[in-house]
Amino acid sequence: SPSSTIGITHISPILEIQDRERSGLEVQVTAAYGVLERLISSHSKSFEFEIVSKEQCGGKACFIVSNVDSFGRRGGPRIRIGGVSGVELSAGLHWYLKNLCGAHISWDKTGGAQLSSVPSPGSLPRVQAAGVLIQRPVPWNYYQNAVTSSYTFAWWDWGRWEKEIDWMALQGINLPLAFTGQEAIWQKVFKIFNISSSDLNDFFGGPAFLAWSRMGNLHRWGGPLPQSWFDEQLRLQKKILARMYELGMTPVLPAFSGNVPASFKSIFPSAKITHLGNCSHVADCFHIMLPCTRFTVSEDPRWCCTYLLDATDPLFIEIGKAFIEEQLKEYGRSSHIYNCDTFDENTPPADDPEYISSLGATIFKAMQSGDKDAVWLMQGWLFTYDPFWRPPQMKVLPIFQFYLGYTFNIAFFLFSL
Repeated sequence: SPSSTIGITHISPILEIQDRERSGLEVQVTAAYGVLERLISSHSKSFEFEIVSKEQCGGKACFIVSNVDSFGRRGGPRIRIGGVSGVELSAGLHWYLKNLCGAHISWDKTGGAQLSSVPSPGSLPRVQAAGVLIQRPVPWNYYQNAVTSSYTFAWWDWGRWEKEIDWMALQGINLPLAFTGQEAIWQKVFKIFNISSSDLNDFFGGPAFLAWSRMGNLHRWGGPLPQSWFDEQLRLQKKILARMYELGMTPVLPAFSGNVPASFKSIFPSAKITHLGNCSHVADCFHIMLPCTRFTVSEDPRWCCTYLLDATDPLFIEIGKAFIEEQLKEYGRSSHIYNCDTFDENTPPADDPEYISSLGATIFKAMQSGDKDAVWLMQGWLFTYDPFWRPPQMKVLPIFQFYLGYTFNIAFFLFSL
């Protein structure tokens, strides 16, 4: 269709940058072998991995499953899997185990890794003589949403994260959100703007409620957070990102949406800051999860009604730039794709299309000020439930050159120059 052609035209430069900056071939092959070893160590010598070019895949990302020439050699690899990245190698392994061995790989609570049907290392089934080539239908398979970090990941350690990243790779996921540890980054950024640690105690929520703190729906609820938690989460994020990059994934980092601590207003009295109203949607969610909290969260100013820095204020770009730069400093690299779900589960202070347009332009400018190759990823869910977003408001937000509507868990938008 014309829209899909436009999308491919605009994402090609992004894909070229990511292909160029992806981890080395040996690193990705080693990472794929690690996934195999952790999944089914008894068969760690049964498979041979190799990185192949997109040209070998017909111009797209793919994996190729074939028989090893020395198939009959005792103890040697029997199946060769080629792929353009560590993710494709892992996905090819999963495809073989599922389709030729009858295995099933899921989360623990939905069956886990069911591998009893896999034949012994010396008895693996052959694939057809010509091999099997499976092309990726879309460049990215997206995973998570902005609240998964609180619903699911809040108490995970590295062991659990390692298992999840393995599962992502086996499922072919190559575009996961990477939100862990961002509060430690915000600590460093807000310190630049003279926000004290005690001020931030009122800003950050507890681990199970951080999704709503990050979206500006509430503040402090479940907090404050000890410094040891900030430090440990930052260490954990670095391990998460390192493994994702080793596998050739494109982790999506957060960006600044305008949410600031209450003390920001007194430190910068001339800044354009809006005191937002109560987020009734979050109150309703909390009422379902914790019946006794609804009135407290929705009515008490200690937790409800956050502060939003207007995108037209010069400080907006300064803070957004500093946040991107601090992440690059801490993590050493980026995949150049950043998530910012502006006004998710919150309503903008004005519905003037011109205001919405300027808001989007400034958010993107803040990202690009910190990373010239920045791309804005925005989940599309706020447009489906909030009546604020009528056609005039929606039309002006994606003011850049393209809109993509791939669906994996949910739809998302990508904005780029």
